[in-house]
Order: sequence, then structure tokens, then C-alpha cells
Amino acid sequence: MSIEVKMAWRNLWRNTRRTVLTIAAIAFACLLLVFMLSWQFGTYDVMINTAVGIHSGHLQVQAKGYNDKQAVYQVVPDPASVSAAVAGVPQVTAHTLRAKAFAMASSARRTYGAMAVGIAPASEAAVSTLAKLIFEGEFLAKTDTDQALAGRLLAQNLKIGLGEELVLLGQGRDGSVAATVVKIKGIINSGQDVFDRSTVLIPLGLFQESFAMQGTVHEVVLRCRSLQDVAPVKLQLQDKLAAQIKSDTLVVLDWTELMPGLLESIKLDLVSGFIFYFILIIVVAFSILNTFLMSVFERTREFGVMLAMGTTPGRLTRILLFESSSMTLIGILIGALAGAAVTQYFAVHGIAIADAAEILREFGLPERIHPRLSILSVTIGSGIVLVITFTTTLYPAFKVRRLIPVQALRA
Repeated sequence: MSIEVKMAWRNLWRNTRRTVLTIAAIAFACLLLVFMLSWQFGTYDVMINTAVGIHSGHLQVQAKGYNDKQAVYQVVPDPASVSAAVAGVPQVTAHTLRAKAFAMASSARRTYGAMAVGIAPASEAAVSTLAKLIFEGEFLAKTDTDQALAGRLLAQNLKIGLGEELVLLGQGRDGSVAATVVKIKGIINSGQDVFDRSTVLIPLGLFQESFAMQGTVHEVVLRCRSLQDVAPVKLQLQDKLAAQIKSDTLVVLDWTELMPGLLESIKLDLVSGFIFYFILIIVVAFSILNTFLMSVFERTREFGVMLAMGTTPGRLTRILLFESSSMTLIGILIGALAGAAVTQYFAVHGIAIADAAEILREFGLPERIHPRLSILSVTIGSGIVLVITFTTTLYPAFKVRRLIPVQALRA
């Protein structure tokens, strides 16, 4: 160990109380950053999984351009082949087929525009959470042929209830008039107003017959084991579709492309969070700056003696930098370990939001939010603290280089 390191370590504990308080401030900032970043990442996972679970899925196979126009004639021509390709991907836990078209929905009292969606009830329940979001009535059964589910707000607007008939009138894939009559079997409350205000779910077979789909669908919806599997599954599925089906008319879209608004809201929340974290780090940095400035002022005469005895200004600077680095690293290490421990505890047990439990259940959200501890949540906050606090200590460290020994000895 060099003489500079020994002197820096000894000087660090000359004022134990000040050193401990500064280390505690750094540790608290790191602890808070690790936990809050993990909380944000965990919350984002819940938001994404809830959104993709309600309808979009983690991934979808569609006709090229369908996501932008959603025209009824833009179809997946051979859904059986796509299903076979999807079934060979181990990270995909389930998939289902859907068909969608705009239609006029008419009850005995009112008429509203709606999105008619054909679903396969059995596989739909494995991919989405729609079966758990039934507000009234029951979810569609595999044997249902003329039953339907309506969004809660749409049912209110149409003034329609369970068992009542609903007429759907739209345009078929071949340009013909599509019309069918269904009975309301259930009402869905997803918590997403746009979905609840405009959606009617009917059996896929009935949709294909009414809208002249001729066995085609618009979406093959996939659910993966986790969000981390989405990117590799997308690449793997693109290669499989190109090799097996040999078609360039199909595309694989992930949830960020299917729901760009959700991605933008996450980015906005992350930016606002980092503004708060930056303010916190700046407060801690000023605390450390004050500590080191006081240290330099108190030891000015000591520095003058050392300079008069032949100590170079560079060695004095190195000693002060070793002091600041040691204090910063100790604080970061303690804070990161404590933050990881606290986060891991709540990652296992979750944080219950008691006052909003009923609302969360109604919208399909879990009653407990689990922070997600990751390498990013530990290293991002700690790294920012390290850079800013170390940069802050450069000013007092280099201040000693301008000391004049004679003047310092008179201090």
C-alpha cells in the first residue's frame, strides 16, 4: 500500500462523525436509487403484462401493413401453417387466432360503432386475461355459436344487458355485407376505456362465416414466458416464417410496435423519475463538496507545512482524491448492498396497496406490486452517484495545488 493511500485512510477517520455522516448520505442515496429504480422496473412489468394480457399479446403475426390500416382484407392466409411454426418455439407458452372488423352494433334502443373481434375461446383464455375480466355473466365457451361479450361502456351506451340480442352489421372480406345476430353472454370490464367502449367479442367461427373470411384470420397472437423472451422469439419466428412459409407478406410485431403509446408513457415516467433522482444526487454531492471544502480549510496550515517540507502539490492532490474516493466507494457499496437486500425482500413478498385493492382487481392488476431487482437497477443509480460525487470532490482536491506555502503557514 502506497504512502498516499495510508495517509488518505488515516486522514479519513480524523473526524469520524463527519465521515460517517457523509458515508451515510451517500449510502442512503444509493439505497433509495436502487429501490426506486427496481420499483419502477417492476411497475413497468406489471403495466406491460396487464396491457398485453388484455388483448395485444407479447407478439403478433399479421399481414404486412395491417397494423397501420387494419383493413378487413389484409389477412393471414394460412393460419394453420403459422400456428405450426409458432408451436415449435419453446419460449412461447400459448397462442391464439383472432379476426377483427369494424361493425355497427345495434341493440333494441341504440346503435354505436364497434370493433367486432372473433376469438377462439379455449386458446384465448390461455393467451389473454379476458376470461378473468368478466364484469357480468360468463366467458365464451368452446361450443358457443351465437353468443357475444361486450365491453362495459359499450353495453351502457347501447343500453343492453345479459341475454339481449345485438345486431352486428359490417363489410365482409370480399366486399359483401356482413350481418349477424348474437346474444350477450357476458360484459367485460378491462379498465381500458377505449377497449371497453368499442369491443364486441364473438366466436371465431361465427366471425369467419359472417365476414366471409374463408378460414383466414387477421392476427396470430403469442404469449411468451417473460418480457425478456420477446426479442429473441421475434427474431426466431421471423426466420421460421421465412423458411417454412416462404412468404414476405407476413410480419412479426412485438408489444412496443402494437402499443407505442404504452412505450411512450413508460419513457415519460422514466425521464420524470430520473429528474427526481438527479436532484437527490445533486443534494448529496453538495453535502460531500461542503465536507471536503471544510476539510481543506481546516488543514490549510497542515498542507503548508507539508509543502514547505518538500511534498509536491500533486501528492497532496492524490491524497485528497484517495480520501474522497474511499468515502464514496464505501458509501456506494453499503447503499447498493442495503438497497439490493431491501428490494429483494419486497420482490419476494410484494408491496400491498391496500386502499386500491378493489380497483386493482377490477382492472386485472395484482394486489401486490413486486419490485424487479436487476443489474441495471443496481448499477445505474450507483454509477451516477459515483460519477457525480467524485466529480464534485475534484474542486477541493485541486484547490490545494494553488496553495502558497508561506501563506498557508500563516492560516
